Amino acid sequence: MKKRLLDILPPLLLMFGFFALWELLVKALNIPSYILPTPSEVLRSLYINFPLYYANGLVTIEEILLGTAIALFVALVLAFSIFEVRIIEKSLYPLIVASQTIPVFAIAPLLILWLGYGMASKVLMTALIVFFPIVVNTVDGLKSADEDQVNLLRIMNASELQILKMVRIPSAIPHILSGLRVGVAVSPIGAVIGEWVGSNSGLGYLMIHANAQLRVEIIFASIFVLSVIAYTLFLLVELLEKLLLPWKFVEEEIAEYQ
Repeated sequence: MKKRLLDILPPLLLMFGFFALWELLVKALNIPSYILPTPSEVLRSLYINFPLYYANGLVTIEEILLGTAIALFVALVLAFSIFEVRIIEKSLYPLIVASQTIPVFAIAPLLILWLGYGMASKVLMTALIVFFPIVVNTVDGLKSADEDQVNLLRIMNASELQILKMVRIPSAIPHILSGLRVGVAVSPIGAVIGEWVGSNSGLGYLMIHANAQLRVEIIFASIFVLSVIAYTLFLLVELLEKLLLPWKFVEEEIAEYQ
């Protein structure tokens, strides 16, 4: 517990110092709040307009969770297909990598046109953002399996399905979770971009309307809420990793004390 507190103390102090400096500079330079609000004004907005952030935040969270779930399912299916079927790896994997060169903003208007202003377009946009790190990390994880173990199982007449279950999947789990951590950290980007292009609710929608009214404190407060959402999801994936791979963290703790 003491070590945990010592780990979180430096970033907390740095964050506190940053916000204190921000508050002092804005007040000392007399910067108008419609250009740059102080942290205290942002916190006041969060407190006063909490129901507004809560209602719109729930919409964005729903889009993120649905998009992440879809991305995880599709990424795992594709990753296993790429690993098992050589022709899919040769033909599809380069296209998946090349797809990341397409700007996300260029896709968003098309999704709104095809799927409308409802939740579907935002969910799909989120899935597109989250999908890539998961599929790449899963393929790398499947390839990282210990070949000596694989060969031993083959000598023992194990089927490829048994090898997959006993060696390759356990080897891939840390990589899958690593990709998922990256995915959930950037997942709000997809949802917010979709809401910016066209929506009637969500934190992105709230930010667009606040921008038109020069309510910059609402924009900063929405960014803060999005950061909290992303960090919470990141911690949940970390918790899932501790549940699935408890020995990994035991080894890390032992290494720290040596």
